Amino acid sequence: MATKPSKDLQAFDNPHPGRDFTIRIDTPEFTCLCPLTGQPDFAEITIEYVPDKLCIELKALKLYLWTFRDRGAFHEAVTNEILDDIVKIIQPNFMRVRADFNVRGGIYTSVIVEHRNPDWQAPELVQLP
Repeated sequence: MATKPSKDLQAFDNPHPGRDFTIRIDTPEFTCLCPLTGQPDFAEITIEYVPDKLCIELKALKLYLWTFRDRGAFHEAVTNEILDDIVKIIQPNFMRVRADFNVRGGIYTSVIVEHRNPDWQAPELVQLP
């Protein structure tokens, strides 16, 4: 059976729900299409989040990101859609999605979007000597 793109994001229970920790996911092979020219756009998508009760399942995330491959979308729209769709599934304490698009017409584009649970207090950063 061949694997196919899927919008069906899935989650699993956070194994340490009482502890704040960061999950970082790097996806260096993201592709979508320019909505004006139809030419491919290539990006590295970095997803960083502090989970609450759920974590995103990685194979489902990979198949989800694949759904953009044949879609025309502006960089800003794609990045916000990814954030919104994942937040809807896992409701993290904090999430940041960064999309670093490769050069097109001599211009690099980076789009960074964030979500923060208003009831969550970020822990104080510890600076070690």
